[in-house]
Amino acid sequence: MFFSFLIIFCLFSQQRIKYNGCGNYTLRERTDLRRYDNGKYVGLVSREVTSFINPVFCENGYQYEGNFYVNEKTNRNYSKVGNSINDYIYSSFKIDEKGNLQMISDYGFPSFRSFPAFPEKKIKKGDSWNAQAQRVIDPLNKGIVTKMPIYVQYQYIDDAEFNGEPVFLLTAQWATRYGMGSGNYHIDFGGDSELQKATGSHKATLYVSKKTGNAIVIRDTVDETFFYADGNAIQFKGTISLFTEYPPSVDTSDLIPVLKRICDLTDEQADLLVKKEVSNQNIPEHLPEEFSEITKEPDVNQYDKKLLTGNDKNFVDKESENSNKFSQKNNASENHIQKKKNHIDIEVEKTPAGIKLSIQNLQFKPDSSELLDSEKERLSQIAEILKTVPSAKFLVEGHTASTGNPVGEMNLSIERANAIASSLIKLGINSENFICRGFGGTKPVSDNKTAQGKAKNRRVEITILE
Repeated sequence: MFFSFLIIFCLFSQQRIKYNGCGNYTLRERTDLRRYDNGKYVGLVSREVTSFINPVFCENGYQYEGNFYVNEKTNRNYSKVGNSINDYIYSSFKIDEKGNLQMISDYGFPSFRSFPAFPEKKIKKGDSWNAQAQRVIDPLNKGIVTKMPIYVQYQYIDDAEFNGEPVFLLTAQWATRYGMGSGNYHIDFGGDSELQKATGSHKATLYVSKKTGNAIVIRDTVDETFFYADGNAIQFKGTISLFTEYPPSVDTSDLIPVLKRICDLTDEQADLLVKKEVSNQNIPEHLPEEFSEITKEPDVNQYDKKLLTGNDKNFVDKESENSNKFSQKNNASENHIQKKKNHIDIEVEKTPAGIKLSIQNLQFKPDSSELLDSEKERLSQIAEILKTVPSAKFLVEGHTASTGNPVGEMNLSIERANAIASSLIKLGINSENFICRGFGGTKPVSDNKTAQGKAKNRRVEITILE
């Protein structure tokens, strides 16, 4: 009888950990490391990376895209527009239920990939498992990222609560092994050619949400050394902490009446906007074949220059070409629950990330981010809408028509997204609520061969993140 009870108890005590994400979230990576150059203490290196992640679709895994903002004095990729509208490092990736992460657009972030990863079978307290992950590093802030495989041993320690949420308490540890003579022999030929070897250790504590499988908090204790071709050995000791934060629910009680009035929505259309779930029946389970080119590992040296200044024009051209194919193929099957156009060219759409306002055919001065005075009415209308949800984050995305200059189009789309946000700040919207990015002409909604199609592609989209 006792043994039967023990078997039943063991069966019920086993649990499956899996990734069930698919909502907007913020990921913060905070680094506090003591630096030693050739054994001599140099100082404390502190860095914070803040990212705003939103789902693209959720089917057979969860595909996300987001912006990573790096706050470190020695980092060249961080700048401000206004009070808190920042340039960004763009990223797009997919996560399956085991936590495995596949990069789609890769410019060095996130820096921890497929971490944590979970076993397929159910486990109980005390069980251990091993999984491969990847870490992206740039120890000297050269703007040259190096990818390093890591082999992680996990253990399920206990069940716990974090801020009232049930979590799995896990531990993880791995050794830093990179380059010849490190015990791994792995070299990233697209990474920093001056980095010859890396050794060290990591021991981490993880709180993993039982509901989503997201790692709510990771605290990693680090001791590792990087050896360079010039003979220098750079050692870092300290902690790397990662935090996942979910935005508060957006109260749409004031938003919907204003949308109905300004955008002339029916009651039925308005009801569709507040539905919490988005059907994915028209979204393909796998990425289209032609989009797979972007999933190949690009040379991400000087990723900031490639994306924003076009030092590698062929790379930008290829990404633009493939993104155009992807957008054109899927426009007809996008999950547009509701789309209603009004007299001032604002369209309303329900997306997995939230309610999106698309402002088409914006009138700027030629090849400029300066808006014409004729746009004041539309901006006032949009400000009135956004003021009804003061606690929400607003994702502002700039798009241009495609005219054969992808680098210039990318820069212009970023400038125009920032210009719209700056104008809305002047109209009373909190500057800290904006997240800005640009896509150039890589995401057309119409044919660029006609003036009418180009006008539709020349747009700014504002998503009220939910």
